[in-house]
Parts: sequence; structure tokens; C-alpha cells
Amino acid sequence: MRLKELPEAERPRERLLEYGVSSLANDELLSILFNTGKKGKSVKELSLEVLQYCGNITNLQNITKEQLLAIEGVGLAKALKLLSAIELGKRIFLKVEEKNKVQIHHSLDIYRYVKYWFVGKEQEYFYCLYLNNRNEVIERKLLFMGTINRSLVHPREVFKNAYLCSASSIVCVHNHPSGDVRPSREDIRLTEALVKIGDLNAIPVIDHVIVGEESYYSFCDEKMLNR
Repeated sequence: MRLKELPEAERPRERLLEYGVSSLANDELLSILFNTGKKGKSVKELSLEVLQYCGNITNLQNITKEQLLAIEGVGLAKALKLLSAIELGKRIFLKVEEKNKVQIHHSLDIYRYVKYWFVGKEQEYFYCLYLNNRNEVIERKLLFMGTINRSLVHPREVFKNAYLCSASSIVCVHNHPSGDVRPSREDIRLTEALVKIGDLNAIPVIDHVIVGEESYYSFCDEKMLNR
């Protein structure tokens, strides 16, 4: 059943025009994206099935093409359209966030600022946030991808960028795709090395945050910076 075949009062497009996009339910937004259902299943039923599969609307951000294609009625075209819409939303969110300088007061500020960078990532990404003397983020750099260890994360690159942007301090951030945010032995060794070099160069590393899907670990909070 196509959207235009639904009763007018139930058509998401007509409801959007009449009441605005914020008035639409989650399944109605998906119905507009999907446009059609399949034989024996209306587009609204298909949209509800996708939401039920996710369990929670926030889980939709992590859905994969393979998972979508496993839902009867979601073909490749629908899957790619939805994945593109999700990615566009993530990019808009990040751009809005970047318009104003983010000020770091504690580890939760860091986590809220960076957590969306790692959604759907299947390998480790190591970032440095460079802060001014007001603890505002003035630059961020993705320095390494892959398994994080001291041989890959070279302090020269970390501190070279700090000098280039005249940073007063540094926050290191990386993810654990496994979801277990406890630091590995290499995480601890790397952090100890960076903290020592930062102190010698008067550009302190004030935290190293490990990000998981729903939680994080802060070396500062856990008093693991050895100062």
C-alpha cells in the first residue's frame, strides 16, 4: 500500500504539511522515507516493524544495512535511503555542535562532546582535543586508527599539533568498539608516557577518556594520571 492509498487523515505527508514535521510520530517519519510497503504489509506496518526491531529509537543510529535487509519488506533501496538519512542527521548534529566553542569542565563534558564520533566504528580511533587557557576546545585531530599502542600513537604527533594551535592543554580520547571501557595495559602505558611529556613541555594532558557504546572511562576521574 502506497502512502497516497492511506486515508487522508493517516497520511504522514498531509499531517506534516498541516501540523509540521515535529508533530509526526517516529513511524510516520519512517513512512515518508520508505514511501511504500510491500504486498500484504502497509508502509506504516513496515515502519513499525523496523522500530520494533530496534527496540528503541536511539538504537536506530547503529543499525546496519545487513540488519535492515533482514527485515521482510526492506529492500536495498529503502535500506540505503534510511542509512543516508541517519548519517545526514549525525553530520548536522556535529556541525551545530561545532559552531560554538565547547568548554570542558569535567569528563562528562568530554564524553557528551565526542560520543557520536564513534557510532558504528569497528576499530579504534584516537583523537586529541586541544584546549585554550579557558578550557575551550580550539582544535580536534584524528591522529590514528587501528589498535592503539605506543608504537602507533607517537607523542611527536600529539604535541606537534598542540604547538601549531597554541594549545594550553590536551585531552586524549579513543574508543573501545567492544564496549568494555576498562583501559588495557597499553592504554595505561601510553597515557603515562603522554602525561610525562606533557608535563615536561608545560602542555599537560588533563584527561584520557575511553568511550564505549553507553559508558566511558576517565583516567582523571580514576586518578590514573600519576601526578
